[in-house]
Amino acid sequence: MDLRNFGIDSAVLSTLQDMLDFGEDHEKSTQNNPSRAYVRDAKAMAATPADVKEYPNSYVFIVDMPGIKAGEIKVQLDDDNVLVVSGERKREKEDGVKYVRMERRVGKFMRKFMLPENANTNAISAVSRDGVLTVTVQKLPPPEPKKLKTIDVKIG
Repeated sequence: MDLRNFGIDSAVLSTLQDMLDFGEDHEKSTQNNPSRAYVRDAKAMAATPADVKEYPNSYVFIVDMPGIKAGEIKVQLDDDNVLVVSGERKREKEDGVKYVRMERRVGKFMRKFMLPENANTNAISAVSRDGVLTVTVQKLPPPEPKKLKTIDVKIG
């Protein structure tokens, strides 16, 4: 297939190929190339569709996790209030079977969501049903309006 028909310059294509394909021992990023972990995570995030809804008292994250059992899904909160949802779908191995076509996605699934300041990180729940993960994060109550303190003025 001639890629020039798609308007892709061969030099650009070569650079992209180099960025995405490097040996297993390449873990550190350089100024010009991202690390292998970064590329792997970026691919996993791009392939994991999600919806985010805001309700009056909560935020709801709905993430497609097809073929992943509830016990294999990780829902984590890091120190920077980033909600991380991840899992991995593995291809079933069968002896004597030859794939004619493989279109279903296998590998890591991951999404990261920066939680707003009013997210209650102590009130997070997650439910997996029919290949869809629903994570609910309750909101903190709005802060009480500051009351003005009246100070008596004395004549002096």
